[in-house]
Amino acid sequence: MQRINKKDIKLMTGNEACAEAAIVAGMRFFAGYPITPSSEIAEILSCRLPREGGVFIQMEDELGSMATIIGASLAGMKSMTATSGPGFSLMQENIGYASMTEIPCVIVDVQRGGPSTGLPTLPSQADVMQSRWGTHGDHPIIVVAPSTVRETFDWTIKAFNLAERFRVPVIVLLDEIIGHINEKIIFPKKEEIVIIERERTKENPKTYLPYQCVDTDIPLFADFGAGYRYNVTGLCHDETGFPTNDPEKIDALYRRLNRKIERYTDEIIEFKTVSLDDAEICIVAYGSSARSAYRAIRRAREMGIKAGIFQIFTIWPFPYEELTKISQHVKNFIVPEMNLGQIAHEVSCATGCDVIKVNRVDGGLITPDEIFERIKYVSV
Repeated sequence: MQRINKKDIKLMTGNEACAEAAIVAGMRFFAGYPITPSSEIAEILSCRLPREGGVFIQMEDELGSMATIIGASLAGMKSMTATSGPGFSLMQENIGYASMTEIPCVIVDVQRGGPSTGLPTLPSQADVMQSRWGTHGDHPIIVVAPSTVRETFDWTIKAFNLAERFRVPVIVLLDEIIGHINEKIIFPKKEEIVIIERERTKENPKTYLPYQCVDTDIPLFADFGAGYRYNVTGLCHDETGFPTNDPEKIDALYRRLNRKIERYTDEIIEFKTVSLDDAEICIVAYGSSARSAYRAIRRAREMGIKAGIFQIFTIWPFPYEELTKISQHVKNFIVPEMNLGQIAHEVSCATGCDVIKVNRVDGGLITPDEIFERIKYVSV
């Protein structure tokens, strides 16, 4: 049995793990504005980043925070911001700008109850649809949702990898429970951690096209300040980066932006299944609700009820195809979530089934008992 170094074991919260993982991933620029329940991420990085040769800036608001990390990323730095609730709403315009201009960055949203000021100190999972469609227009986005402190560490690193790989903003969708829960975390060894860097162009600056339609659909990047001068605009643009009203070029741009995610879904989408081989009941869960779901299926199995879990790590793009396959042999789907059924709707679309929902919007977490009662109800 391999001995674990005590230095690799710590007790920490999800917010602490997120900040630590960002440093490990190579993030050296953070801009943000304090807001409950994400403030610890900014607080930790305000101390850590200067020691790592990085930059921390407290902005005047979340709109400015998002704009600032876009600028830092254009200059070649891995950048991140963190927010909650109303702050996430304020970032949506510039998330759209990052999508249109293909600027990699990471946005952490530690969800709280809403809408408006809502429940600042209590958990929610109601930003699922906003994370996908909060900014206007057809746009590419990747959204991930960890359920433990260790998963938060792993998926924050993966979020940077995905952002750099596909030149898109990536959202880490935590919730207050994951952000503030204290758990023992065993850090992976350095050699076990995969870090991806963005692919930079070697093209001559005079002939470089910043938005060239290449075979991969992912144009090669050029850092501002590295000898490359090019136009960046949120307007529809051609391969040179300058605005265009040419219908063919506009169509080509929009389709490529979305295609660069759609064609790589096998590489992006991740999920975990437990006890689904013989299951008649499938619980589809994510984030902190998945924790309760695991406890509920253990109890169900002890009673002889054939229940299993499909845990979603990558919420967007959504694993429609995988859930469609499972629906061929599962009779019932149960979706626990701290909203009124945002993922339940997608599960229903994927499976063609009437999904049984377990919802809470009162600031309380969904307990194993609540899920277990629904399992017993459908197993009769």
